[in-house]
Amino acid sequence: MSVRILYFASLRERLGKREEILDLPEGLGTVEELIAWLASEGREALREVPSLRFAVNQEMARASDPVLDGDEVAFFPPVTGG
Repeated sequence: MSVRILYFASLRERLGKREEILDLPEGLGTVEELIAWLASEGREALREVPSLRFAVNQEMARASDPVLDGDEVAFFPPVTGG
């Protein structure tokens, strides 16, 4: 299964990349499992961001939402304004 991963704001700075296309291991099926796998592969910053937000195919997602072949998954920290 191949997915496109996008990183925004401070995550992009911490990881040193804006996007990547990855082949995911067999059995990985949810956003939560994707985060755990990415963290184990050297992207620990995903675990360190409080209130991490994510979207699948440009729709806000929950940790339990599925990740399917060809999906685009975006990760970003919460944004404040004012």
